[in-house]
Amino acid sequence: MADDAKIGYMPTRVWGCPTTAMWTYRIGATRAKQLMFTGDTIDGTQAAEWGLANMAVPAAELDSATDALANRIAGVPKSHLMMHKLVVNQVWLSMGLEQTQMLATVFDGITRHNPEGMWFRRQAQAEGFKNAIDWRDSGRSIPEGDEARALVAQLEKQLAEAWVLGCVKL
Repeated sequence: MADDAKIGYMPTRVWGCPTTAMWTYRIGATRAKQLMFTGDTIDGTQAAEWGLANMAVPAAELDSATDALANRIAGVPKSHLMMHKLVVNQVWLSMGLEQTQMLATVFDGITRHNPEGMWFRRQAQAEGFKNAIDWRDSGRSIPEGDEARALVAQLEKQLAEAWVLGCVKL
């Protein structure tokens, strides 16, 4: 990974749940919760230190570092690579990766359709996607529960009025 790259999943603040759940397996529960609870990003250097990337190199060296690693791997017999991959993947499966991915996929759908997710969607429709993203990533509180429902109703009313006005020829 380029050392100045950014990695994270900002939609965890509202309107998304990472569906792979790999962070917990790769960096542990504490760091995974930090990233998921905040939606913050980390750079490539920190990602490598935490185990989310094999290594971090300056962006100008990324292609050559990737080629060097790929060429090193290519020197191992394919049958050995296949068995090594199967063993590593079996460990993940034994730890419950498939079930975790299924649960995370369900939760991702819920986050997009619960009151908070609907607020985000309507905010984006009424004020623009960039506005909604800026709010989400600013650290400001996200409207929840009844507050979110009330704002959704208000935004839907505004959108309906704007649509009617757009359809009426004066």
